[in-house]
Amino acid sequence: MSAAQSKTERLYTVLKAPIVSEKSTMVADKNNQVAFRVLQDATKQEVKAAVELLFKVEVEKVSILNQKGKQKRFGRFDGKRNDVRKAYVSLKPGQEINFAQEVK
Repeated sequence: MSAAQSKTERLYTVLKAPIVSEKSTMVADKNNQVAFRVLQDATKQEVKAAVELLFKVEVEKVSILNQKGKQKRFGRFDGKRNDVRKAYVSLKPGQEINFAQEVK
């Protein structure tokens, strides 16, 4: 396996899932941004390359945030939700991602 092939395979795994919530929908409409849940060690450059590869759009900017998992109780046991790394991807004007369409 060559280095280019392994890098391409990594890009296919960087994006875990789109974030679909009221906040992410509002941000998408207002700022032309899309929110994704990404791998914990993903970089901005990897996220940009992955979005451009998978969705065939042009990315202007990527902002990443780390959200700490909340402390929770499960009956008498203390627990913690998993940490989440999110990426807000700004698309260039005229670009959009439609998740409803069929992925080929």
